[in-house]
Amino acid sequence: MFPVLPPWAGVHPLLVHFPIALLFTTPAFLVLALLMGRRHRVWAFAALLMLFLGTVGIFMAASSGEAAGKLAERSPEINAVLERHEHLAETAQVIFSGLALAFAALIIVPIALKRELPRWAHASAHTLFLVVFIGALGFLVQIAHQGGRLVHQFGVHALMAPTPGEALPPARVEQDRD
Repeated sequence: MFPVLPPWAGVHPLLVHFPIALLFTTPAFLVLALLMGRRHRVWAFAALLMLFLGTVGIFMAASSGEAAGKLAERSPEINAVLERHEHLAETAQVIFSGLALAFAALIIVPIALKRELPRWAHASAHTLFLVVFIGALGFLVQIAHQGGRLVHQFGVHALMAPTPGEALPPARVEQDRD
């Protein structure tokens, strides 16, 4: 028998770590693309792939988080942190989508024109992109911090029903008998 998948609202804790890992690893590939000279394309495409997958992951995490937020227990304090968390996630969607498009253009335009940028222009453009990208990672840190506050400070967690055949935790069993 296959395990039952949690509902969309319940997968948020599983999904949030993928974009964080992918996007925080991307700068290593950007640096390799910057340093590898003529062989930079492989590393640049690897960075673009990680950036693209991380950006898609942000959209998936935000979608599942929105569903989870509708089920969360609320208080004024939780609402404030949850709204900040959601606002930062929406901003990150825009920022990383723009960065993915900008980096794709930085890689694809010279290929399409069959004309490499001069070394200084290539290095300058990639360095500027890297600096802006690292700044954008600050949004991920803030999103993660607000999500961590929701979980560890306020006890908000993904709501999931037990799978078929699984016993309820002892505290729930006693509550259900009343």
